[in-house]
Amino acid sequence: MQFAGLLVTGLLLTSLLSSACGGPKASPVPGGSDARSVDEAPQARFTDIAAESGLRFTHANGMTGRRSFVEMMGSGGGWLDYDNDGDLDAYLVQGAPVGEGATPAVPPGGRLFRNDAERQADGSLAPHFSDVTEASGIRSLAYGMGLATGDYDNDGWTDLYLTHWGANQLYRNRGDGSFEEVTAQAGAGLDDGRWSTAASFVDYDRDGWLDLLVVNYVDYRLENDHPCFAATTGRPDYCGPASYKPAADRLFHNRADGSFEEVTLPMGLGARDASGLGSAVLDVNGDGYPDLFVANDAMENDLWVNLAGEGFENQGPMSGTALNRQGVAEANMGIAAADLDGDADEDLFVTHLKGETNTLYLNGGQGLFEDRTRDSGLGAPSLPMTAFGAGAMDHDLDGDLDLLVANGEVRVIDEQDAAGDPLPLRQSLQLFTNLGEGRFADHSREAGPAFQDLDIGRAVAVGDVDNDGDPDALVTFNNGPARLLRNDRSGAACWLGLRLLGAGGRDMLGAQARLTGDQPAGGDGASTQLRRVQTDASYLSAQDPRLIFACVAEGPQSVEVLWPDGRREGFADLPPGRYHTLTQGQGQAVTGP
Repeated sequence: MQFAGLLVTGLLLTSLLSSACGGPKASPVPGGSDARSVDEAPQARFTDIAAESGLRFTHANGMTGRRSFVEMMGSGGGWLDYDNDGDLDAYLVQGAPVGEGATPAVPPGGRLFRNDAERQADGSLAPHFSDVTEASGIRSLAYGMGLATGDYDNDGWTDLYLTHWGANQLYRNRGDGSFEEVTAQAGAGLDDGRWSTAASFVDYDRDGWLDLLVVNYVDYRLENDHPCFAATTGRPDYCGPASYKPAADRLFHNRADGSFEEVTLPMGLGARDASGLGSAVLDVNGDGYPDLFVANDAMENDLWVNLAGEGFENQGPMSGTALNRQGVAEANMGIAAADLDGDADEDLFVTHLKGETNTLYLNGGQGLFEDRTRDSGLGAPSLPMTAFGAGAMDHDLDGDLDLLVANGEVRVIDEQDAAGDPLPLRQSLQLFTNLGEGRFADHSREAGPAFQDLDIGRAVAVGDVDNDGDPDALVTFNNGPARLLRNDRSGAACWLGLRLLGAGGRDMLGAQARLTGDQPAGGDGASTQLRRVQTDASYLSAQDPRLIFACVAEGPQSVEVLWPDGRREGFADLPPGRYHTLTQGQGQAVTGP
């Protein structure tokens, strides 16, 4: 949320709008004769089923009227199949009172919801959630921000890491429906009390054990809280990150005995402090080692390139991802890390503040990126919005990844303030349909009533909650109820679902799968679909680790999997229309280029 330099000259704004809306371009617009029309409506409409499915949760930001910095940041949520029954459960992060006079959340603390889905005649599931927080043993002890999910002890059960404004917590999944807090035993400063935001589990050294990246924001405490004011009206407003000192991110190595050791400095990540809000694991240069991208609010982004597990080098500036194409550091918040142009390498989409644009960085294949925002159709629609969470999903199952973006202001909206809104920051969600090769159209108006409502959007967690093969989304809102957006896609589509596991039953975060063949039937998507197993990215959220592909031929499908340790295997004759569990070591070894 960059507050410095917000006054944009009319000339610059006019130029930006012109280029984003189809004015002069530095290079041709992507997409050939088979690209869909910009005016073509999507096949998906999203229906909010949170209440009817039992996922009843309202975030409380602890506001007192003092406009405390932390209260407008919101909290996240996400997916995990904590009981290994094949459907997605949900965890929603809760705020807490900020000083005296705040109304506490009822009930307090984050909540775990078990999904007892009912099987339907067509094989899909009807989600039904029950609040099992008390029985689970999870007790959030501070102001909740985000979460990370991963099996850090390799026992086949997904564990939970909670980030806070305050002490973070690590919960080990016992496998019997309950969790054990192991923060102290895990050590390595996991409970150091900083303002942590994003976190990512990642096996950076490919030793078979998940390590942990923790992103920290700024040094904001009640003791150093001070008022901030709007530049134009002088009225009290929320502070931005420049009002406080940035904080250092931290990297922890898994000792393989249930504990972690901090390796931030020896691995090269301690070069500078930065106001980090988002993190994503991806392989930017195709060398098989996971790299780390950190979105820094109002500062240059960091792209930590993995040096074969021996250390990291910040290649943000040389990669083209530290700044936008104008050479400006933006209010970097949420991230989508995926193959967004269908060329079988991983790109980056980063969300920003109103008056900036969300930015699309396309990967040239060797870790060098180009800001293609103005060519993509993503620029102009994002100018009036402040965006946080971003989810990459193939909502229409045409083989290309689309984008769902959660918007909500961080500075007071005058009209809403004048109308007496106690938290005047409300905006709407957006849905961008991929037209092929990294070109998008705003289809928010056609996506359903949930995209017309004004609220304070924050986290987006993508997951197939009803196991019908099209992606749904859990969206959190600051000081408001969470929404579960079911994808009610129209029309038939062939799909293939995968869950990639290690020999011990762990979701193999970082594994990549490729489905190659003709373009998806009835679609115009990429002939090679690349998908990565990931639970991080977006904003303060945890994603479904399973992968969804659009079929590229009739009948059974075949995929190639690149496992995190560098081995490749092929899996053939996979019937479409269902999820398959693929376990490392059970496929056909693939050699050669």
